[in-house]
Order: sequence, then structure tokens, then C-alpha cells
Amino acid sequence: MLSTHEIRKKYLDFFKQKSHAIIASASLLPENDPTTLFTGSGMQPMVPFLLGEKHPRGTRIADSQKCFRAQDMDEVGDNRHTTFFEMLGNWSLGDYFKQEQIPWMFEFITEELTLDPKNLYITCFAGHDEFGIPRDEESAKMWQGLFAQKGIEASIIDDAQANGMQGAKIFYYPASKNWWSRAGVPEKMPAGEPGGPDTEMFWDFSADLKLHENSEFKDQPCHVNCDCGRFMEIGNNVFMEYFKTESGFEKLSQQNVDFGGGLERMSAAVRNDADVFTIDLFDSARGVIEKLSGKKYGEHSEETYAFRVTLDHLRAATFLIADGASPSNKDQGYFTRRFIRRAVRFASKLGINENFCAEITRGYIETYAHQYPDLETKKDHIFSELHTEEDKFRVTLEQGIKEFEKILAGFARAFEKTGQKFTEISAKQAFKLYDTYGFPLEMTEDLAKEHGLTVDKAGFEEAFKKHQEISRQGSEQKFKGGLADTSEMSVKYHTATHLLHASVLKVLGSHATQKGSNITPERLRFDFAHPEKMTDVQKKEVEDLVNGAIARDYSVTFELLPYEEAKKRNAIGLFEDNYGDQVKVYTVGDPLGVPVADPSADTFSRELCGGPHVEHTGVLGKFKIVKEESSSAGIRRIKAVLE
Repeated sequence: MLSTHEIRKKYLDFFKQKSHAIIASASLLPENDPTTLFTGSGMQPMVPFLLGEKHPRGTRIADSQKCFRAQDMDEVGDNRHTTFFEMLGNWSLGDYFKQEQIPWMFEFITEELTLDPKNLYITCFAGHDEFGIPRDEESAKMWQGLFAQKGIEASIIDDAQANGMQGAKIFYYPASKNWWSRAGVPEKMPAGEPGGPDTEMFWDFSADLKLHENSEFKDQPCHVNCDCGRFMEIGNNVFMEYFKTESGFEKLSQQNVDFGGGLERMSAAVRNDADVFTIDLFDSARGVIEKLSGKKYGEHSEETYAFRVTLDHLRAATFLIADGASPSNKDQGYFTRRFIRRAVRFASKLGINENFCAEITRGYIETYAHQYPDLETKKDHIFSELHTEEDKFRVTLEQGIKEFEKILAGFARAFEKTGQKFTEISAKQAFKLYDTYGFPLEMTEDLAKEHGLTVDKAGFEEAFKKHQEISRQGSEQKFKGGLADTSEMSVKYHTATHLLHASVLKVLGSHATQKGSNITPERLRFDFAHPEKMTDVQKKEVEDLVNGAIARDYSVTFELLPYEEAKKRNAIGLFEDNYGDQVKVYTVGDPLGVPVADPSADTFSRELCGGPHVEHTGVLGKFKIVKEESSSAGIRRIKAVLE
């Protein structure tokens, strides 16, 4: 049986034989994308190229991209959802289209992975009348023909959601299921956003498992998009050929293919086991939890749920810390902290009450080190962050329990004084325990039950919803706009980030390399390696260097260069392992000079980047640092504006 690592290799080798350039995974922390905190899909780093920007590696690209979706946290615990996963991807950037992609995927699934096509089911786009986007009959008929070559009759139907499978193999679904864009369905897409119909591949884990009959959906018709667990999506072929305008949709200048296939889910299909947490990637970590808890995975449903949450959250935290999101109270680090704490809480349900996170993570690092060697390089840092956070949270648990005991004492005093007996923890009390002390609602409920009390769960959820809405509004304000729509100010701030990077290196030293950035039309945010707070003198020196470069009105140009040539010219770059043989190099100043971050020199900076940028620096305005602060251990953050 193929291991998960072998599946990944087979996929990349398959598309390498189809003339695709294989690129390394981008970081989980997006570079210059203010629309999101994390890389949540394989296509996210590819958006500029789907919109027409030339990729330095050509028009055929493939990779296995690390992804993280914090919004799926509440889904974890079933047989198939994980917050961290790898997305196998291949792209055609104006090259091949449906006629090549669909047969290739059928070949990979049935020949390379040797999966039985009898268990493979397909969905296609049913069309969108309001925007005049037609039904994707071409894809449906192509799949039908491929099944026929295997001697399988594959009928095509429309109404599976209402009437079930009806013996069909190929199903039309509306845009809510078979349309892909970062913003979701066509109605929600902003102007300038690319998207397109997709055709998805589902694996049937067999009705014999009775997954539907034993699920909450047992009284509804079962179909491939049912959430009962019988069917699992293993791949999505997006035909990204449209972009949204103010009045509707138009065709992009090029037809693109954007395939995304969940590596873990493909591995589950190869094993024909509907539980992704039983694949080999989890073996070591699962074994450690079994050893520490004395419990066996899969024996009891409540314990299995706790196993899955713990396994998922610590794997996600391991990769987040490795990519620079150390636990904190803000931005990406907030999610790392939350995931570690949730893992500790669910592990306690299994009877694990001593520090254990680093031991679980050690198993993940050993499992993934061959594919992601930076995990081994950074393991001491990862272990340290996990241990520190776990210690902090165990103190938090203690504080929360003390606060809960105060509530009980208050109830007792009230009873002695008035004879009134309280039987419920109020929504306000429960939310204070959650918001102030990090106490999960389920822990409050557990403790309340032990004392014969209930919790105003509905009131808590209403308070929590209000809290989310306030947070979301703040997030939308913080991350609105950006490079995805190449607005003028975003482009200016992107160029200013290059000037800032060169200046920080000049003032602080060669160690102060970029660790991330976030750009909106209102400001730039720049993270860099530095062990201590910048002095006022250093900040002034950086400002003066940037403004000197702006005043000199340098030209901004780019070249496609061999990677080694770019290094010879002292080009700098973020995530250097991701670059291929040909790279795009942006130069501020004379492209033949050596970048020295000096306004009086002919060349100010040279950096590997995908663009876009202004054509000359004089249009940027005055650069001003408004804040310099800590981002995480060993990482500083500058927030700056152009006036």
C-alpha cells in the first residue's frame, strides 16, 4: 500500500512528466496578501499569475502546498476535517484546459493510485442563470467517456440533493457547490476577483460502512455532497476563466486550470478507510497519545473526538510555529495559541494532565522532516514555544477554576442571605470565564454539571456571536483592500516595502531579513528578524534612507534571471527555497549596480518578488514609521504610512 509520502511523490512526478515545473510550498503566512492571515489554499500564492502576471517558471506549475484554515476548527472531530493539510496542485496558466486536465486526473487516480473507478463519483457545475454562466456539459461528457473506457456506465443527473444517487455517477450541482473563488459564490465575489466552475472528484467509502444510516443525516437522501461521511471529496478541478466586473462576469484574458487535491484525503481513499486520522502521517503522534492516556483510538466516540482534535491542533501548531507564527495574543500567533490550548484541554479529557505537546510534536517532525527539513532545523524553537505556552495555559486553567469557585461561593452566600437557590451559570459569567480566563464553554459546562448546575448556553452563544461580529469588523478594517486588486495605494506600499527592507538591512545589519509583510491601501506592515527594540535613532535612520530613495526618484524595473545569477547580483528574497531556476528580480535604481541601500548610490535595492510595483519611486510621497513593536520572539514589526 502506498504511503502518504509516496502519494505526494507520485503526484509531483506525474505532472513533472507532463512538463510541469515543480515548485516548493509557500509559507503558511502569506506574503503581501492582506486579504487573509493564512495560506488557506494552493491557489492563493498563484493569484497574480492566474490574473495574467507571468510566472518565472512558465505556464505549467505543480506543487504540494501547506495550507491552514482556522475557520474549520469547529469541524475538526469528524472523520475528514483537518485545519492543517497539504494541497496537491497543478496549474495551467493560459496553457492547457479541460481536454487535458480531466483525462490526466482520471489517469492519475485510476492508474497511478490504482483506485477502482467504481468508487469514484463526479460533480459538475449546473450553471448560473443570473450571470449568464452556462452549465458545464463539456466536463460531464468527458468524465462519462472516461468511465465508459473502463466499462462503467456513468449516467448524469441534476437532482441528487433532493432525490439521492439514483444509480448515477456524475451530478450537476449549483454554484454553492461547484464554483470556486476565494470569495465564494458568484454573488459574493468583488469586482476584479477571478473564479470559475469546477468539477470535483469524490471517493465512496462504501455503503457497507453504514456511515449514512448512523449519522444525523439518516432521514435525508444520501448523495455525494451529503455530510454523513460516506463520500469524501479528494480533488477539485477549477476552470478559472472568469472575473467579476461591476456589471457581471467577463472572460479572463487566459483560460486557467487550478487543481487542488487533499493529500490526506487521497491517502484515506488509497487505504479505503474513511477516517483520515488513521493514515500513516498520524501514526507516531496517535501512538504517543495512546501511551500517555492509556486509551485506544477509535474505541469510544467521545474519546475519538478528543484524539482527533488533539492530533489536528498540535500538527497545525507545529507548522505554524515553524513558519513564524509563535503563540501570541494577536494576528497569526493568536490562532497558534488557541490551538495549543484547545489541544491541552481535549487531551485532559483523555486523562493527560502533564505537559505533553512537545512529545507529540517530536513525532510530527520525524514524520515530515524529509519533506520539510526546516522542521528539524527549528525543532528546538518549536519545542520551547510549545512548552512555554502549555505552562502558561495550565496556569490559566488554575485561574479559571478559582474564578468558577468564586461564582459558587457567591451562590452559597446568596442562598444563606435570601434563601434564593441559583441553578444556572449566567451567560455573563460563562462568557467572562471564556473571554478573560480562556475557559472553554464545555469546561464550564462540565464543572457546572458536577455541582448540579446548568449553563445559559443560548445566552453565551449570543454574547459570543456579538464578540465575533466586533472582531470580524475589526479584522475587515485591518485587512481590507490589497494587492489582489492591485489598487494604486497598495502598489505604492508594496514598492515602499522594498525600500524599507533594504534600509533595515543597512541600519541593523544583515540578520534583519524580512519575515513577512501585510499591505493595505492605508499602510504597510513589515516583519523582520531582530532581537531587540529599535532605538529612535535607528528608526530615524531608516526613515531617512527610504525618503532619500523616494526623493531621488529611482526607476523600478524587473528582469527574469537564472536564480544563481540573481544571487550573484546580491538580490535578496523571502522564502528563498521556493524559487525555481528562473526568478523575477525587481531593482530600484540601476539594474546593473550593486544594491547598497544608500540614496546617493545608483542602485538602492534588488529583490526577488512577483510584483506589482510603481515605475519610479518619486510618486510614493513621504515615508513615516508610525510604530515599531515586537511581533514574536526574535521578530520585530514596523508599521508605516505614506503621506
